[in-house]
Amino acid sequence: MDLLKVSLVLGTFGIWSGSGAEPAQRVDVLEELKLGESFSGVLQVRGFHNQSRAFLFQDSWRNVRASAAVAEGLLQKLRGRIEFTLLLTLKQERLNSGVILSIHHSEQRFLELESSAPRNEIRLHYHTQDQRPHTEVFPYRLADDRWHKISVGVSSSHIVLHVDCSRIYERVVDTPAMDIPALSSVWLGQRNAAHGFYKGIMQDVQLVLMPQGHISQCPDLNRTCPTCNDFHGLVQKIMELQDLLAKTSSKLARAEEKMKSLDGCYCEKTCSLDGEVYREGDAWIDGCRNCTCSVSPVPPPIFFEHSMNKVDDPPCPELNCPELEQISLTDRCCKVCRGHDFCAEGSSQICVENSECVNLEAGACCSCKDGFRSLRDDSAYCQDIDECAEGKHYCRENTVCVNTPGSFMCICHTGYIRIDDYSCTEHDECVTGQHDCDENALCFNTVGGHSCSCKPGFVGNGTVCRALCDGLCQNGGSCISPDTCICQQGFTGKRCETDIDECLDGFVECDSRATCVNLPGWYHCECRDGYHDNGMFSANGESCEDIDECEMERHSCANDTVCFNMDGSYDCRCPHGKNCSGDCVHDNKVKHNSQIWVLDSDRCSVCSCQNGLVMCRRMVCDCDNPTADLFCCPECDPRISSQCLHQNGVLTYSSGDSWVENCQQCQCLRGEVDCWPISCPPVQDCEFTAVPEGECCPRCVTNPCQANTISNDITKTCTDEHGISRFSGSTWTKHGTECILCQCKNGHVCCSVDPLCL
Repeated sequence: MDLLKVSLVLGTFGIWSGSGAEPAQRVDVLEELKLGESFSGVLQVRGFHNQSRAFLFQDSWRNVRASAAVAEGLLQKLRGRIEFTLLLTLKQERLNSGVILSIHHSEQRFLELESSAPRNEIRLHYHTQDQRPHTEVFPYRLADDRWHKISVGVSSSHIVLHVDCSRIYERVVDTPAMDIPALSSVWLGQRNAAHGFYKGIMQDVQLVLMPQGHISQCPDLNRTCPTCNDFHGLVQKIMELQDLLAKTSSKLARAEEKMKSLDGCYCEKTCSLDGEVYREGDAWIDGCRNCTCSVSPVPPPIFFEHSMNKVDDPPCPELNCPELEQISLTDRCCKVCRGHDFCAEGSSQICVENSECVNLEAGACCSCKDGFRSLRDDSAYCQDIDECAEGKHYCRENTVCVNTPGSFMCICHTGYIRIDDYSCTEHDECVTGQHDCDENALCFNTVGGHSCSCKPGFVGNGTVCRALCDGLCQNGGSCISPDTCICQQGFTGKRCETDIDECLDGFVECDSRATCVNLPGWYHCECRDGYHDNGMFSANGESCEDIDECEMERHSCANDTVCFNMDGSYDCRCPHGKNCSGDCVHDNKVKHNSQIWVLDSDRCSVCSCQNGLVMCRRMVCDCDNPTADLFCCPECDPRISSQCLHQNGVLTYSSGDSWVENCQQCQCLRGEVDCWPISCPPVQDCEFTAVPEGECCPRCVTNPCQANTISNDITKTCTDEHGISRFSGSTWTKHGTECILCQCKNGHVCCSVDPLCL
């Protein structure tokens, strides 16, 4: 028995210890989309491997979107998964910023992988379990016109990024939610028909519906231990096998006892079927078969030949529905169409008093009407529920409950007026004007008070209402009255369309060792070349200190010169008594003094040799120069085809323009839009933070119940209304209520009413 248990456990261990993925757990996206057959704008080319098939994404007028049927089939496999891996092999063009795969519904991105060359980033967009959009950014350059193998593995709260079979990042994040709604879109190589066009080659795009999927892409990488989900599955399988073993052992013991009791008994003429024993002459129904037991003797007379006879029933009637819509029932021999009306066959006749017949998938049943309860298990007879006597009504203050057949009524006390079907009051504050509703709000009388709701065209809590501007306020601006926007800090203009250049306008004075860098809506003092921050961050750059290039060997002085450190730089000097040439050595090649050259690996970078010192920098873009290299200076591209369409489909931006949309910083480069999370100033020494309405960056708040972001400290607990200790971050429903939800926030109990529960 112990040996059997060990074998079962080892067999279960094989569930997660293997390196391959079953075909049912692997989705070939290129095969599902039939990319080589039905999409224009995509060209089949030779892939990374010999004779392998790949696809070149180049034109920006393509429309690589899965059909509704294909998308639903793919999403059905992905829904509810907390462990999956996205695999692909690609070769992305330089300077391209594009979406590799996007699964979204409206503006909600449930799974999107994006590669940005301007920012040297890989971005994974998804929705968390609490329905918040989240972007995980991995600093890495994919767009270098070289082949790369990519693997993004998700296992509950872990995300692992492999590039070329090397683990680049492993992070603990908020668990992604794959609750993908119906009618969601699946796009390959673009976000939609207008944005996020990937340019380059892709092949072997696969979704592996299990963790550690990179093993199938890189089989030489052995996984050393199971994931958390694997472990829980292993424990569950062992428990199931132990239960099966116990049941099998019990059946075997009972069978042995029966065998002992049969010793010395006479041989009775019987038949056996599915564990049941029938005597000679017995008749019974086995599903849709009529059976009888007949035993024919064969010499010697103590032995019998057992046989069972079957009588065929009349043929089933022809159905007028497709075969896929025909279903089999356990109590019928003939199939019926899906949605068959069993009540019309006479099942409704058994549902008598205050009961009605309800069709089910495989039959019918009786169900009590609303306001009635069953008198029998089959619900054929039902009696009225007295909601008033049983306290199952919604009558509130100043009313009396009166029972009616199947329901109840709330009657106002004498002298009170009705508010709604369940409430009455002695005073209408909305009529008398004794309310605090905004002038652009509607007042609704309630028991003991009133409520306010903003009129159409206005938004707010009713006490304060503000007008809508139809989304015309840009860069996070807020509409305070029709056609009037109030801008976030750092922006100006009627529509908040203009970024305030704090550096150019003289609002900022940086230290001499730092330079002011303007950002959309923000700025910062960045250390100049030759300086670095000493770790004591200072907003004006006072924390910048000189880098000793000589000591750190970050210089390029020739062998016949000596390095001398200088404030913010260094100098290569010729020792006394020697005649130094001033030449430089770069990439194992000698460059003469004052020589200028362009890097072989990057035509947009220029280097020069100055007295033994190699100085390299990216080419300065002068958009007023008609001969500017547009490959190196995409922001100077004047062509209409290089303009970008704003997300709202109304505004148009030129190449090089920047703006802020939905708390993301966006830029237009040669007709392509690249967006990344906006940079927020650090919030230091702050336990509770909240993002004010209409803003993007968090601020410190003193009231923990107003905070939407906290650093949970497990040492700080809360005590609920029953004296039970609750850990920080835990939630519970307040005792005696159904709609009040409480949460422990670092020792503070915060309760709120769920409006959807009322």
